Amino acid sequence: MTLTWAIIYGVLQGLTEFLPISSSGHLALIPFFFELKDPGVFFDLMMHVGTALAISVYFWKDIKNLFNGLYLFSIKKEREGNSAFALNFTLATLTTVIFILLIKDIALEYGRNPLFIGINLLVFGVLLFLSDKFGSDHVDLTKKIDIKRSLLIGFSQMLAIFPGVSRSGITITSARFSGLSRVNASRFSFLLSLPIIFASVAYKLKSTLGDGGESISFDLTHMLVGVSVSFVVGIVTIHYFLKLLNKMGLGIYAVYRALLAIAIFYFIN
Repeated sequence: MTLTWAIIYGVLQGLTEFLPISSSGHLALIPFFFELKDPGVFFDLMMHVGTALAISVYFWKDIKNLFNGLYLFSIKKEREGNSAFALNFTLATLTTVIFILLIKDIALEYGRNPLFIGINLLVFGVLLFLSDKFGSDHVDLTKKIDIKRSLLIGFSQMLAIFPGVSRSGITITSARFSGLSRVNASRFSFLLSLPIIFASVAYKLKSTLGDGGESISFDLTHMLVGVSVSFVVGIVTIHYFLKLLNKMGLGIYAVYRALLAIAIFYFIN
């Protein structure tokens, strides 16, 4: 991998992590379209660290409210507001973790196949479009405990372990079907990524550096450049995505996903 490709990986990650078009799918497709050596899952995860840091900076007040809510809930002082948001967030995260542990081996074996990525882009793009067209705006998970909706969103996030599904896309889809507005669904989705990304990196780092672990097929300097670029581009993308969300809707991303899927099917054949 060259420095130029490290920058390209970072730009792609910074853009596609927050747009519901699958960042992991795009990163996995780069070697397929450009005949590069695949840097592997660990490199892709490190690109996600850049965007996770972008979320941490952009939504630091929300993260502060989450920790405050967990504290208030633990001492039984509140069951609404920040406390309710923290419980909903925790339930969704735990659901994701449990189901990821159950299916992670399947995802590692089949997930990076271009045909599978194309199918995921198409199918979950259609669901994204339908959720935005028929979803309503009457639920706010930051104000009231809602176990059923939290579990549903957490379960849906698990599916994003398969490239092409899109973590933000599937969580926004389930949130919109559950009655969250576009902006509330997006904010909840972005925050929900943080525990999963950092836990995935820690798990993969342990297996990579441990005895008999995977070899690293990229330059560490290039990785740091990619992470830095994904961080900067990620902050810009979050800012403008949230601003444009109510004006543009989600249909344009469903169209893009369909076109990319068609391109993948064409090149496979």
